[in-house]
Amino acid sequence: MTSVFENTFVLRSAALSDGATADVYLKNGLIERVVPLAGAGVHAAGGPDAGVSAVELDLAGYLLLPSPVEPHAHLDKALLGSRVTNATGDLAGAITAIIEAYPSMTGDDIGRRGLKALGEALAHGYTAVRTHVDCREEIGTAGVRALVELRGRLAGLADLQIVALAGGVGGRDGAANRAVLAESLALGADLVGGVPSLEDDPTASLAELFAMAADHGRGIDVHIDETTDGGTFVLQQLAERVLASGFAGPVTASHCVSLGMQEPEVARKTARLIAEAGISVVALPQTNLFLQGRETTTRKPRGLTAVEDLLSAGATVAAGGDNWRDPFNPMGRIDAMETASLLVSAGHLLVGTAYECVSTHARTAMGLPEVRMAPGFPADLMAIRASSLEEAVAAGAPARIVFKGGRMVARTEVATTLDPLFG
Repeated sequence: MTSVFENTFVLRSAALSDGATADVYLKNGLIERVVPLAGAGVHAAGGPDAGVSAVELDLAGYLLLPSPVEPHAHLDKALLGSRVTNATGDLAGAITAIIEAYPSMTGDDIGRRGLKALGEALAHGYTAVRTHVDCREEIGTAGVRALVELRGRLAGLADLQIVALAGGVGGRDGAANRAVLAESLALGADLVGGVPSLEDDPTASLAELFAMAADHGRGIDVHIDETTDGGTFVLQQLAERVLASGFAGPVTASHCVSLGMQEPEVARKTARLIAEAGISVVALPQTNLFLQGRETTTRKPRGLTAVEDLLSAGATVAAGGDNWRDPFNPMGRIDAMETASLLVSAGHLLVGTAYECVSTHARTAMGLPEVRMAPGFPADLMAIRASSLEEAVAAGAPARIVFKGGRMVARTEVATTLDPLFG
């Protein structure tokens, strides 16, 4: 597989999402030129600079896109589904199962599974992943250490952001977990994480998480309101704290399921507050469709935040896969196309908007530079065998070529043989 930073790539006859077909030139990690084809099979005049070795790839039949990125994963738990059973299928059952599995989740175990899961992610087009990793009194910092080491190994192939996901931090009982969180940040975790809506005093939990983030100069990414119970609604407190405190770091609210259960005017008002506070919201349809609504056999809620109201309010709405085949979600293909497809079918978004949630908006939430199919933008790209974005999201073809910083980092080719009847 070609994998060189030094070479200039010329991606011939690539279909773009706006319907055009173009030759795309990559150089020094950036998109150098996008040259529309003059006609079928007619390439524009010109080529790489004299003396520059160019690797040419024929992308006829492929759609070239800004690569997706994953704003919310759990690499410490990835691929545990066949080994750890969620007896009840709901969130409480998943938490119980993972706590029981902690003794077997050594640093080596987390590193092996994390590397395997990231390999699948890279092959499917992800060029960056934000992972939450449990760090609490019961398990310590083993997961953080393993993923910090993995982040170093993957430098240049994929960006890995680490959220230290703390146990209960509020009050005197939270002192031990606060100490583990501080150690995790010192080890190299990028963001402060926690689950304030599952603590006895969410307000106290938020206060501690914000204080820790401010003391260490980190941003915040919290699991919040992961329930279809409309009576659990900590998200508004989060927005009010950001606005009142003037907290300067980035803040991300993941899940926010109960927002989707509020009265329409309450949801719209909260969405406006979220947008004003500059909070990014990460919707996680795969896991929340699996976990939520199990208390009834009819009129099941969709387990999805109010994506339409948030987008209408101007908030940044990203979407991720969350749990990759573990007790919180035994399914999941580690594929942004699956996530985007669920946003279309369960969230009623247009295909283009759904793909933005797993690419452009997810980049914004993660603080990554924007990628456009235009000169000067980073060459973090995915070519997928499809004629349109609609086909790409719907079919999710495995045939893909992935570029990170102008370097080809993954290529999947598929050969299918059918009866001659199919032509």
